[in-house]
This record gives sequence, structure tokens and C-alpha cells, in this order.
Amino acid sequence: MDMLWSGWGDPAKAAPLPDSVTGLLRDLLGVTPRESGPAALADIEPPAPALTDEARTALRAAVGAPDGLREDAESRIRHTRGKSTPDLLRIRAGEVDDIPAAVVLPGDHDEVLAVLRACAGHGVAAVPFGGGTSVVGGLAPTTKRPFVALDLRRLDQLLAVDEVSRTATLQPGLRGPQCEALLNERGWTLGHFPQSFEWATVGGFAAARSSGQASAGYGRFDEMVLGLTVATPEGTLETGRAPRSAAGPDLRQLILGSEGALGVITAVTVRIRPLPAKRIYEGWRFASFEAGTAALRRLAQDGPRPTVLRLSDESETFIGLAQPDAIGSAELPQNPGCMAIVGYEGSAEETMARRAVAREVLLACDGELIGEEPGDKWEHGRYNAPYLRDALLDAGAFAETLETAAFWSAVPGLYTAVRDALTSTLTEAGTPPLVMCHISHTYENGASLYFTVVSAQGEDAVAHWEPAKRAANDAILAAGGTISHHHGVGTDHRDWYAREIGPLGIRMLQAVKAEVDPSGVLSPGVLIPVR
Repeated sequence: MDMLWSGWGDPAKAAPLPDSVTGLLRDLLGVTPRESGPAALADIEPPAPALTDEARTALRAAVGAPDGLREDAESRIRHTRGKSTPDLLRIRAGEVDDIPAAVVLPGDHDEVLAVLRACAGHGVAAVPFGGGTSVVGGLAPTTKRPFVALDLRRLDQLLAVDEVSRTATLQPGLRGPQCEALLNERGWTLGHFPQSFEWATVGGFAAARSSGQASAGYGRFDEMVLGLTVATPEGTLETGRAPRSAAGPDLRQLILGSEGALGVITAVTVRIRPLPAKRIYEGWRFASFEAGTAALRRLAQDGPRPTVLRLSDESETFIGLAQPDAIGSAELPQNPGCMAIVGYEGSAEETMARRAVAREVLLACDGELIGEEPGDKWEHGRYNAPYLRDALLDAGAFAETLETAAFWSAVPGLYTAVRDALTSTLTEAGTPPLVMCHISHTYENGASLYFTVVSAQGEDAVAHWEPAKRAANDAILAAGGTISHHHGVGTDHRDWYAREIGPLGIRMLQAVKAEVDPSGVLSPGVLIPVR
């Protein structure tokens, strides 16, 4: 099944907002219904495919499947940009000026190599496409050349499982649920469950340094990766001969997070864990975000470390976003404080023992145990927030997310700086927002902050968001945060990423790109500024 072209996920799962929520949006933020709905797919007329006959012939020869090169309007529209709110607003308005010239579907590593060489030889750029879930402009290259979407869906196999070493080798086109099902039937789990889990792919997890909701226990995806096979216009790169090595810099880390700008990942070897016998998720309440943050830091630094550890601030808890399925419910408490979701996975004995000790720590930090019901609701609705975003857009609201991370000592200042930047900028634009936040991932040395912003759309919703996004990005860097913790850089964050790593860092990346991609075929302008 393809993802909804004008929104998120499975159209059958979309649901309108409850009347209580639409009323709150109207009364609190001045949200009014849109005058018209999204354009119909059949009514969008994209520009004609821009491939030359020679390029078309070379690309067809590079892929084995009869339909391995697609130039029809629907295929191209479905591969236009990603799933950020500006992306969706533009596609709903029928704007497809940056549509790919074609969609190419290689079937194996050698065909990927052949596609890249054909592109290099005929002046065509290529943008790797997995689940299409980028929210940072990762699928929107900066180029005047025609480009193709390099769709990896046919590379969707579990290639090998080494049960002695506890590793699995996966192709990049496997979506999260497919990957997990293939491992589960053998008694294993990857343990990677980002919000995009149902649609994102293994290749995308690696290319964007994805981090899942159970990262406190299983780690980030880049921590799971032991080896990579990468296709470039200049040949193949193989990395990862051992779990750890002192044989020079780790080239895996150069490819992880490179977002398709340095190569196309065609195989990933990851460490796997035994399928947990028991899972428990429970809710805790803290009087303030400050108190809850202190409790999470204590667990992250001194243990015992839960598998899932998240904390919503007062606004997010009050609205109910800590439990997406509960939004608009009369069951929400009147004085909710801050909701934390704490989860444990593993063997039955180890899980219960870890929970018992963690409970003592949380109680000592003045946490109040609410019980397993909030945790169960969170687990049930953990992938639903993007559908909620679509419903908000349908109702005339603007809704977007952004995230960052910092060391613990900088987290309070970062939280305040980003909230203030978003609130002041959007209020000055005449669309005062509701800004919500949660700590999504924790480490011994710091944490990630994940912000959700809701406001009225204004006359031009995309233009109304751009200065707020810039102000938030500036605030992140000024407050000591990183421009992205797990969404990636793309084109949206590229200029701030350049500020974060400095001119020498950018020149180093440009030098690597010049070696592996001298023609500038791969995702031009994504991650790395074009020289």
C-alpha cells in the first residue's frame, strides 16, 4: 500500500477531530475552517517529464523490471517532497513545481550502481526514496537539473540472521513493521519504534540517524548498526568487519546520517535482541516539568534505565497529547501536572525487578504513580500523532513539530528559548500559538526536546511558518542545542547545520562528496551546501 499522497499513512485510519477539540481551537487560537479542501490527485497537472531520450534509455537499461522507470503523473506526485506540514500544505494546494522527472525502482545493489552511473552520465540528479517520511526537506533537492526519485521498495529482504553474533542483515526498503515481523518470527526484535515506524524504512532509519521511542532501552538506530553496504557513482563502499575496531576512523559514522548525499545504502547489518517476554508501560505524574525532568535525569544517569522514558510538559499533558487517543476526552484530569510514560521490556523476572527499583526512584523524586492505563493508551496510540496533524490541517489549524537535544545543564534554557521564539514570532504574525513539548529521548549526559506547535493558519500558512521556524532554529543554536536530534538536516536545516559544524566541517564533507560523487548526482543541496 502507498502512503496517502496528500497526508500521512493509511487513509482508512484518518479521523476528524472531536467537536470538543475544534471548539477549543476556535476559542483558544482563533482557528476557522478552511474555505476549500485539498486538490484532487487527478486534477493536478505536473510539468512534463524532463528526461532526455538518452537519459530515459540509460535508466531503463539500468533496472531489470519492466516498470522500473515510471514517468506517469501519479507516481511522480506521490514521490514529491516529504511529509512536513509545509510539504503537505503545498501538495494539498496542487503545487508540484519541484516534482521528480521520473521514479526509478532498482531491484538490487548492482542496479542501484547502474542507475547512479546513468544519472552521472546524463546530467540527472538522484534522490533516494524509502518511506517518503522526511519532515526536513530531505526529498527536495536544490538543483536546476532534472532529478529522479530512487525508490528502494524492491530491496525489501531479510538477507541473513547470525544468531550466534546476534546480528541481522537487512535491505533498505524494508518498512518498520515488515522488518519487525521477519525478526519476530525467528524470536528476535530490532527494538526500533520511531513515530514513523509504520511507514519509514530501514534505509531511512540509517540515513537519518533515526531514534525510536524505546531508545532508552534499545538505543538509537545508529548505535544498532554494525555494517553497511553503500552504492555511490564511483563504486561500492563496504563498512563493518567487526563490532568495534581501531582501524582508523569509523566510516559507518560518515554514512549514518548522510541522508543520501554520500551514497545509497543497499544493506544494513544491525544487532538484534531476543524478543521480550514481557512489556509494561505505566503513567507517572509530576507537579512540574522541572520536577519531572530531574526524575528522568536521575534514572538516565544512575539507573535503573527503563526501556521507554518520556515526559510531557504541562501544556502537552493538559491537551492530552501525551496519550494521542485521549485527546478531547472527558477523562483528562483537571490539574494534570506533567505526564511521564515509563516502560520496561525484557524477561519477566528482569522486567519486574527493574520496574520495582525504578518505582522507588520515581517516588523519591515526588512522582505519583497513575497506573498502567495511561501507558496502555500511549502504546495503543503511539503512532497516531501524524494522523492528528492531518486532522488539524483539515480543521483549518496549522500544526508542526521540531526537535533538538542538549546536555542536561542546557536543557532548561533550551526549552525556554525555543518556546519563547515560537510564541513571540507567531503572536507578532497575528496567529498566537499553543506550544507543547516533551522529552522524547534520554541519555546519561542529556536529552532531546520535541516541540509541537499549533496555531491558526493565517492567510498564507507556509509563509506564516517560515519566520517562526527560522527563529526557533536560531534559538536552538544560541541556547546550545543541536539543530536536529532525529529528524535529520535535509534542506530545511542545512544552513543551521553549517553554522553548527563550522566552515571547516562543511569543507570536509564537501571534499568527501567530491570523491564519491564528483558529478553531484546524489541529493544535491540536501545536508551539504552546494559549492
